[in-house]
Formats: sequence, C-alpha cells, structure tokens
Amino acid sequence: MSPNASRTQRILLRSGKSPYDVVPVEEALQRDVFASNAGNLIFSDATHKILETPHTTVVSNGIRADGTPAGRINEEYDAFVVPLANAFRPSFEGSLRRLTKLISQLKIPVVVVGIGAQAGLDYNPARLKPMEPAVREFVSAVLDRSASIGVRGEFTEKYLNGLGFKDVDVIGCPSLFMYGKELAVQKRARELTADSRIAINGSHNAVRSQGLGRVITRTHARYPNLRFIGQNLSDARQLHWRDLSDPNGKVTGMPTHPDHPMYREGKVRVYIDPVTWIDDLRDFDFSFGSRIHGNIAALLAGTPANVLCSDSRTLELCRYFEIPHHTLDQLPEEIDPARLYEETDLGALTGNHHERFERFTSFLDRNGLDNTFTHGDGGAAYEERLRSLDFPGGVRPWIDTDPASLIARFGWLHTRVGELTADNAKLKKELAGVKAAAKNAAKGAAAGKTTVVAPASRSVYRKARRVVGRPLRKALKGGRG
Repeated sequence: MSPNASRTQRILLRSGKSPYDVVPVEEALQRDVFASNAGNLIFSDATHKILETPHTTVVSNGIRADGTPAGRINEEYDAFVVPLANAFRPSFEGSLRRLTKLISQLKIPVVVVGIGAQAGLDYNPARLKPMEPAVREFVSAVLDRSASIGVRGEFTEKYLNGLGFKDVDVIGCPSLFMYGKELAVQKRARELTADSRIAINGSHNAVRSQGLGRVITRTHARYPNLRFIGQNLSDARQLHWRDLSDPNGKVTGMPTHPDHPMYREGKVRVYIDPVTWIDDLRDFDFSFGSRIHGNIAALLAGTPANVLCSDSRTLELCRYFEIPHHTLDQLPEEIDPARLYEETDLGALTGNHHERFERFTSFLDRNGLDNTFTHGDGGAAYEERLRSLDFPGGVRPWIDTDPASLIARFGWLHTRVGELTADNAKLKKELAGVKAAAKNAAKGAAAGKTTVVAPASRSVYRKARRVVGRPLRKALKGGRG
C-alpha cells in the first residue's frame, strides 16, 4: 500500500497546460501552450499521467512558475514537480534564475525530473562555464527540498558531479514511461519501399547547417508518403497563418516554410496535443530525424525510430534508453531511410525498458511521490478521460482557399479584435482613473495634505505604472517640494 494513500496529495506540475485542456489551434498558438516546442508537452503529459493516482490531484501551473506567488503554492500544494529538458543552457539562464527564485521561497518538496545540460556531441561543458553560478543556485535550491535531482543522462550526471553535487540520479525522460514498464515497439515491415509511410523531423539548425536539409530533399524525392513533423511555435504559425515574422522564417529549406514543396503538397504537421501526435504516428512504418521527442512520440506509438543526434541532449538520452541513433556529423552523404530502418535494432530499447522503469519509480519513491503503475490503475482512468475529449488534429499547411477555411481563421481574428478593443477601452478608463488620482495626490501634497490611495486604486496603479510611472512619480515629487 502506498505510504501516501492516507490522504489526498496535491501536486503542482510545471507544464504548459493540463493534458485534459482542449485548446483550439488559434488560441493555442496565441498562448504558446507548449512553451515554444511541442515536445515539452510529451514529457509533461507523461509526468501528469504517471503521478495521477486515486489519492493525488495533479494541477498544471501553465509553465509560468515565476508568476505564481510562493505563499499560495505553499498553502495549496504538497509538492512542486518540475519536468525539464535541456535547462542547463545559456539561452535558458534567465528562466532558470526565475525558477530558482520561486523554489527558494517554497517550503514544500520540489522534485525535478529529466533535466539536462546542453553541449556538443563531444560532451565539452565549456560553453556552460559562464552560467555555473545559476546552475549551482538552482540545484542547491532543489536539493534543499528533495532527496535527489533526476537527470536525463550520463553527461548531465558528470557535469553536476563536477560541480560538487552527488545526489544525482540518472532517470532519463519521463516521456518514455508514459505507458509504464511496457514499451511495445516492433518493425511491422521487413523493409522500407517507395510506398512506405515515413515521418521525418528536425530543427531549423539541423536543416540549415548540419546537413539535414539535404536528407529531407532526397527523402522527399524518393518516398511519396513522407511527412515532416515540426515542433516549434514558429513552425505551427507558419503552417496555420503563413507567418514568417520569426527569424526561423528565413530557413526556406524547412518543410514548414510556405515556399517548400512539402508545404505546398500538404505533407507537414505540427501537433498541439501529444495524444493526436502519437495516434497519427501509429500508422507509420518508420520515423527518423534530429528531434528527440519527435522520435519518442513514434516509439510511444509503437513505430520504429532512429534519432540523428546533433548535440549532447539528444545523444545522452539515446544512450541511456538505448534508442537506435546516429550522429549527424557522421552520416553518409547519401543516407537513405531504408538503410537506417535496416540498421535499427530495437532489442536493447525494449528489452531493458523494465529495468529503467524500476529505476525511475524508485526515484519517485525516494522523493515521496506515488505513481499510477504501482499505486493506481496504471493510467486507465487517465486514458479513458483523454479519449472522451475532442482534441484538434495536427496543424496543417494553409493551402486551402475554400470559404470554410477562411471563415474559421478570420472568424477567430474578428473575435480577438473585439476582445482587444474591449480590453483597450477598459485600460483607458483605468488609466484615466490613475491619472486623476495622481493629479489629486499632487494637489494634496502641495497643500500639505496626505492622500490615502484606496486598495483598488493601488491595484490599478500597479497595472498601469509601466505606462504612467515616470510622470506620476515626477508629479508626486514636485508636489512634495
């Protein structure tokens, strides 16, 4: 029996949205529910499922952990669980510091799962040297509130050990434990042919400068049933709105770009929800490319995959889970997916999965967390609820000219314009009130009177101070003189 079964445990989960939130495509892209990369939702949804038991309640924080008051978290929750990917990287340092600030104020357990450091294929951490203070502060804050920190692989373990941290457990990524100790992946075809259904994925950097663009071009020419699956928010916006404002819009070799032939042929998707992503991949024969979670989605669907590793974050995860992989820098010039498929050996991945699952659940146990496979129904209620919901399909290229397609998009835009107009009118009214309060305060100060600002006015002031802060402070200062 679970040690936590005597009462309901409330867990706050750092995730873009709950797996049960059905969000229309337009709203999802506006809100950025997957925090710039759809792969984030695969491991956060898996963590949600794993932690959901009859005696736990899992609540998504909407990813904005730094915006949630620590006091409220301490009062309302029993633990804060933080699934992360390549968080130890220079571009994430600001977010890491904000997360550290929040964690430092928490009095409840904080459990980090699947965090990783990002370097090159040579595992050289030199580029991480400038952010070492931020990493030390973060890991120290976490370990003050947990038994250990869960990392994705060998490189991150060695990196943290080198910084003096010993309470480090290699657990991989929770995404591959979405279905527990079972991982049913097998080849359904003896070999790939021109009629095979193949999924390919990749980042803009891999396409632009690491040779993946040429691989995509050759594979597209040979396999008519090829589909590219993007993951970035910019990919989705290019598909749905033809929006090229992001710097990624300059990479014309990316199939999500409107000028690419695969876009024009409708052979590109981006998924808002992991459930539809995984479901669509069940009918494919093979998946390959440089996106680790793009290929993990295929493995969860039972579809063989081969990862083309471009950095330490993908390489250490492939090595830990024994996922078939190659490194992009050592790919033959004329690589063909048929050859990759032939070389893809799934034996170690599936054969050693049970052992890795036991290691993962032991980590959860040590940190006071139950899991549905040991202490619940194995995720049956989760899956039943998920299947009762109507999620939007994958985002497709905007190549339609029919009225229905135009009505859906422009109808949403019309609604947003109305909402923004109403918000603007409300803000103008509040701003006028702030200015009037500032004027009265200045007059009162000039007359030697103390003006008491009502709580509501102070609230309005906080909302508007970025706009009128300087003139307001100047007026008050002048009045006091």
